[in-house]
Amino acid sequence: MAAASDQEAIMAAEQGEAVVTPAAKRALLDRTALPWWSLVIPVLGIIAILLDLAKANGFGAALAGAVMIGCVVVAVHHAEVVAHKVGEPFGTLVLAVAVTVIEVSLIVSLMLSGSGDVATLARDTVFAAIMIILNFIVGICLLVGGIRHHEQRFVLRGVSAALSVLAAMAVLSLVLPNYTSTVAGPTLSQSQLTFVAIVSLILYATFVMVQTVRHRDYFLPAVDGSLPKDAHAEPPAAGTAWIAFGALLVALVGVVLLAKDLSPTIEAAVLGAGLPLAVVGILIAALVLAPESLAAVKAARKDRLQTSLNLAMGSALATIGLTIPSVAIVSLVMDWPLSLGIDAKSTVLFALSLLVSTLTLGNGRTTVLAGIVHLTIFAAYMFVTIVP
Repeated sequence: MAAASDQEAIMAAEQGEAVVTPAAKRALLDRTALPWWSLVIPVLGIIAILLDLAKANGFGAALAGAVMIGCVVVAVHHAEVVAHKVGEPFGTLVLAVAVTVIEVSLIVSLMLSGSGDVATLARDTVFAAIMIILNFIVGICLLVGGIRHHEQRFVLRGVSAALSVLAAMAVLSLVLPNYTSTVAGPTLSQSQLTFVAIVSLILYATFVMVQTVRHRDYFLPAVDGSLPKDAHAEPPAAGTAWIAFGALLVALVGVVLLAKDLSPTIEAAVLGAGLPLAVVGILIAALVLAPESLAAVKAARKDRLQTSLNLAMGSALATIGLTIPSVAIVSLVMDWPLSLGIDAKSTVLFALSLLVSTLTLGNGRTTVLAGIVHLTIFAAYMFVTIVP
């Protein structure tokens, strides 16, 4: 009864009514309070960017790297706050779309600056992100969840829908350019590039509509009486959610811009270690995807595999559905060449990843074995990148 009374008092306080018990005030403060570090670290990230700490040698670059890692942790925290407020499956879209928008900005800015091979930059970044998401993030989630909970369940229809859209978009964007004949090489003509960009947008928009409106239940945790204890925890107040959303955007901007500024240092370290330059793109993609990775793993540890898969699959679809059209527009406007076709080695690994995903995620249940298989494929991808 006391808890119910406090809940009624909290609602009265949010509506501006005057009579509020001390216990309700404390409960309301608990709902509206965010940790101080979650608000300070994003500000430090912006300060580090303005001071160009990442471009400094020694201590400055190390400090910028530490701030960037802090921004990753903060982004995960605020994304979970916002996700808990809006509920599933809308919550998992927040981090996926936000990170992808920032990723697009990073790719476009690198293309405009002429850093690296502009023609293959988008292709390498998108393919690296897909392999990280489809094998590393999914693999580590299945492994961690399987170790902790033995067998985990998810709604098969939602994952199957996401895999079908992912296969269509990825093949049309990254494989088909190797076999067209209008333009020589792994590139598309202007009309073909426009078609692929439009199709990618249509497929992604349709998937989001299906996920959030028409078949939302496909992406919600199965109701079997075994939901986690905190599944029905009281969501944060609206003001708290908006503050968390703003801090999430600032933290993501800090992660990407610091990663961009640190890329010369990382590039020098990679070349100094005798590794191929392609490793730099993988490292930057991994940094950008770190918030989603941590959020997905935390969800899997809490036996919320559906949330983990929503994050992973949604991120992969957003990576293609938003990145390819964006870089296509830049390429067409700036009249830059754009090589989208992946090589034969990458095509084999991508086909293997899709085949294994349909098998390991094909019955609505997973164990540690599925996680090991996905991580093995990711290890093979990393190995043949380093030793081509």
